[in-house]
Amino acid sequence: MIEEQPVNASMPKPRTLNGFSRFTRRLGARRVRHVCALTWLCLVVAAIYGPILVVIGASFDSGSYVSTRAFLYFPPRGFSLQWYFNIHPRLWQSLWVSISMASASCAFGLLLGVPAALGLIRGNFRGKIIFGTLFRAPLQIPDIVIGVAFLQAYYAIGNLFGIQIVATFTGLVIGHVFVAVPYVISAVGAQLQRFNPAMEEAALIHGASRWRTFRRITVPIIVPGIYAGGLYAFLVSFADVTISLFLAGPDVTPFPVMVLFSIDQDFEPTIPAMATIVFFGSLVLLLLIQRLVGLNVLLRGGGSNA
Repeated sequence: MIEEQPVNASMPKPRTLNGFSRFTRRLGARRVRHVCALTWLCLVVAAIYGPILVVIGASFDSGSYVSTRAFLYFPPRGFSLQWYFNIHPRLWQSLWVSISMASASCAFGLLLGVPAALGLIRGNFRGKIIFGTLFRAPLQIPDIVIGVAFLQAYYAIGNLFGIQIVATFTGLVIGHVFVAVPYVISAVGAQLQRFNPAMEEAALIHGASRWRTFRRITVPIIVPGIYAGGLYAFLVSFADVTISLFLAGPDVTPFPVMVLFSIDQDFEPTIPAMATIVFFGSLVLLLLIQRLVGLNVLLRGGGSNA
């Protein structure tokens, strides 16, 4: 027979969490997750912008000379702007070549890519898949193969027709347009796939001509894709090194190639200063785009499923 033990009122009762305690625990866990996410974000930003900050900091170093060669240090051992005032004119010329080349590649890429995207998305013809694959092929071909192919093609054209394209500005632009067009087609094509054809049909029903419908309805809707494709084409052309190595010449050397030659042959202490100018110039360009167009428009226009 089991005897019941008397309940002692002084014995501690099991503790239960009230509503406030559960709230504080959830709040503590939320703070921990927030701190971890913020720490991870700071690490990612530091990994991306850390090397750029090193270059910017070294550009303000006064430098030290050993056997007529200048060496820069980070952190800077002394503040100086001498490298900004001693930038060689050939670096400014190469920067102008890159800007001009990228602008021309962007313009011709839009002239070729926008109609191509309209044809691939709206068209219904034989070989549509084949043409779409051909237009996307430059994205799958290594840049070194593209550079060698264009160089050999230019030599063949020169031998057959006597037209000199090697080491010319025209040859550089043609090679970069070949790579820029797929980006325009992808961006504009993604915008066209989200486009509702009923809007064009409504305009046609109400008496608008096809050209007026295209100009007043279609173009404003695909403008984000045009902006995004043009920006991608400009950036790809401006930053290209591999293709430009094969197609550049003494008088038309893009800025990235000039930087590569300067570092490979003999370190030029004005390179960090020039790179800093290009970096802040790019930031100003992005701020202007944000002010005039809006970066959200460019993000809406992106895509790769054209």
